[in-house]
Amino acid sequence: MKINNNSTLFFSLLLSLLCLSSALSNEKPQVSSGSTILFTTIGKPTFEFDIYVLPTSRRPPSPSDEHRLTDSKSINYNGHFASPSPALTHLHPNGSQINPQDPNLLNLFYVTEIDGTPSLRYGVVHGDNSGTSAQIPLLPEQSVGSMKDTPVLTNDYLLYVSTHEDPGKPKVSWAAVYSTELRTGTTRRLTPPEIADFSPAVSPSGNWTAVASYGEKGWSLVAKELSSDIYVFLTRDGTQRVKVVEQGGWPRWLDESTLYFHRMSDDGWISVYRAILPKTGPISLKSVTVQRVTPPGIHAFTPATSPNNHDFIAVATRRPGTEIRQVELFDLKKNEFVELTRLVSPTSHNFNPFLSPDASRVGYHSCRGDRLMGRNAPRNLLQNIKTTSKDLTLFRFDGAFPSLPPEGDRFAFVSFTGVYVVKPDGSGLRQLLPQMGFGTVWDPIRHGIVYTSSGPALVPGKAHNQVDILAINVDDPNPSTAVKKLTTNGENNAFPWPSPDGKRIVFRSDRSGTKNLYIMDAEKGEAGGLFRLTNGNWNDTIATWSPDGNWIVFASNREFPGTLLMDLYVVHPDGTGLRKVSEDLTGAVSMHPMFSPDSKTIVFTTTYAGISAEPIGNTHFNVPSSEIFTVNLDGSELTRRTHNPVEDGPPLWYPMIKATGDVTWPKRFGPSCSFEDFKSQNTTVKMNKRAMMCVPSQ
Repeated sequence: MKINNNSTLFFSLLLSLLCLSSALSNEKPQVSSGSTILFTTIGKPTFEFDIYVLPTSRRPPSPSDEHRLTDSKSINYNGHFASPSPALTHLHPNGSQINPQDPNLLNLFYVTEIDGTPSLRYGVVHGDNSGTSAQIPLLPEQSVGSMKDTPVLTNDYLLYVSTHEDPGKPKVSWAAVYSTELRTGTTRRLTPPEIADFSPAVSPSGNWTAVASYGEKGWSLVAKELSSDIYVFLTRDGTQRVKVVEQGGWPRWLDESTLYFHRMSDDGWISVYRAILPKTGPISLKSVTVQRVTPPGIHAFTPATSPNNHDFIAVATRRPGTEIRQVELFDLKKNEFVELTRLVSPTSHNFNPFLSPDASRVGYHSCRGDRLMGRNAPRNLLQNIKTTSKDLTLFRFDGAFPSLPPEGDRFAFVSFTGVYVVKPDGSGLRQLLPQMGFGTVWDPIRHGIVYTSSGPALVPGKAHNQVDILAINVDDPNPSTAVKKLTTNGENNAFPWPSPDGKRIVFRSDRSGTKNLYIMDAEKGEAGGLFRLTNGNWNDTIATWSPDGNWIVFASNREFPGTLLMDLYVVHPDGTGLRKVSEDLTGAVSMHPMFSPDSKTIVFTTTYAGISAEPIGNTHFNVPSSEIFTVNLDGSELTRRTHNPVEDGPPLWYPMIKATGDVTWPKRFGPSCSFEDFKSQNTTVKMNKRAMMCVPSQ
């Protein structure tokens, strides 16, 4: 049996459907001994990215000109070709005979996700793919527990983005630019406190750094994707920081006074622009001249430059009539595009170009699955994510809403094509329901019973869909008797969760005109009577029961009715003791809560940490970002658990699963790099409105 795992289509549809379900310290807290958090990352099982290179002088290029520079195993992206430097020798293994000055070698810095979280790596590679001399992990002491991105080497210093420091405010991104001296390991933060910086670029001299930043205004759910500004500051210490461009992203230096960047133009096309900074005198918005470089009619973004090369830049493009992102050169003399990657790999998205210092090569990351016949790279059912906790394991699951029965002998999960079960080793995949469901959870007492919510014809964008709570007997061989409807009124009933004694189910329903929580008998369903747990003109949704039976936790916008803002609340099953979990989360969108096995801690998704990278440089351009956090029942010890430039969640927390490492599917299936790029300005706006209505409900 095959699952259609078109992740973007699945999650985009699920985002639309879930509009029906919602209006939308270095010290780690103690967690339940021996437990596991399972979660999904949008599209991640299909992100088979490697870094490739093409010569810029071969026009047109042929497929034989393209060479892969990374390992064809990990997710590798966001590269940078560094100039030869004595500091690089310090990174080489003892006894290495590598000469970083060798013109036949490329010094490649890039991001890899070999351990499930973005970290940095240095590779000494042959540009013709004749062999790899070295692959060296960078910042190993920082590699667990935070995201590292967009490395840039200048002189003896590595500049990069990291998310390891908590700014202590909701909706403030943790992304900041840091500088690490390669010889000593000394690290300095260059981004001011409570400010987020993305996409650093260093001037040819190394004196100045440019970044995209939301500045003091911060990130907003209703902000346009390209709403960042461009700042420059001294590379040595981050001082003399000044805004040079309003509304711009992905800055890249041509020389000490020229920056290229992208922005959304008034005519609706994303284009590359040039900022000319004054060579003398103070720098300010008024003293900087901005000129449009690429013409309308083609989206052009994420520009790449090489020092003092006034002949061409490299850009990613989206041409009319195609959904594929390509890399092209833009001839600055003739003011015309020169196609590259479409001529060698026409069906692959190609991201974030970067040029070698001598401009002879252009690198980019692209999907190897379209290049490796048969897609031999394994696809993981479970991917182990390294953490700093000894008692808690994190596993990324290839499917939404994964859940485990008390026996731990199989997973239930949701895919675009239905509800499934599979054994922990990836075998025994079986479809339980032919249509998509909202959530899965096993009955804690009755063996083999899975609860979900679904309807016969779920239609994205429809104002009202018929969704009912279902109990599925996984072991019943007769499909006609295996599924039992527990609600039958045709209203929007979703997200069931059984009490730990298996007698009752809490769920969300809009039967009263607003979405509130109800409790019903687990076997008789609503026919056995209903108890209304919450009542108000707001949205209460996605409730789960604590294992000790004392609390129900749920998401609600009751403090900000009619808005996107969702907070977490707990209430006793009899309706008493209602309170907000944490004031720290106010102002964010927090969803999908679930208790730890010991009932002391809650895991959930939240936009508390804003975004971690410029959206246009990532897949799923139109999907807002949320990460997985935990918080104690009393609101203390709010802790970030995942660091990712794309969407994580929803999470589920169970006793320790048996897997200790990655678990691959027995047979490779599904598409590679399956995602949608943005369409056009109008489509982008429409998709953003849809996503924001549901953020971050996957």
